[in-house]
Amino acid sequence: MDRSFLFLLASARPGGNSERLARAAAEQLPEETGQHWLDLARLRLPDYVDARHAEEPWPEQEHEETLRQATLAATDIVIVSPLYWYSLSSYAKRYLDYWSKWLATPDRDFKAEMAGRGLWGVTAMAHREEVLARPLELTLHHTAAYMGMNFGGVLLGNGTRPGQVLDDERALVRAKTFFAREARPVRFPDE
Repeated sequence: MDRSFLFLLASARPGGNSERLARAAAEQLPEETGQHWLDLARLRLPDYVDARHAEEPWPEQEHEETLRQATLAATDIVIVSPLYWYSLSSYAKRYLDYWSKWLATPDRDFKAEMAGRGLWGVTAMAHREEVLARPLELTLHHTAAYMGMNFGGVLLGNGTRPGQVLDDERALVRAKTFFAREARPVRFPDE
């Protein structure tokens, strides 16, 4: 199967540092690799409501099917989220919350369909201490582990003001080879 990357932009600022870093990494992908970019701030989902045990079926939300189909069409999903309060942005978290609904949809086996696909993260952060992004990294790692996905890790960059991440030489060097690595199967720490 040819690889196809879905880049999910999850910033409150269009063209922000996380997006710029992700685009720098995506430029290194082979030309034949598919790339699809969606902005979760523009394809907004309402807050997730857990209706798994409700008597009425879940109503489908605007943009939900677009995001679900794009997710299922990709071999690799890249969450492009700035580090907000030491974790993912609300846009990225809400998108992942909808995976709970898609896991419970009776006409599809979302978990089985996602198994073996790659999950990656790209984030820009204001702090230089990369350990502060560990909660974001663990969120994506554990999501991949639960879903039987492969995890490619998180590309970290430093920048606060627009475009500042492009001054982070270390991040730009890492971006050149970030997607050249293989995403690997992961497990929860106690397994």
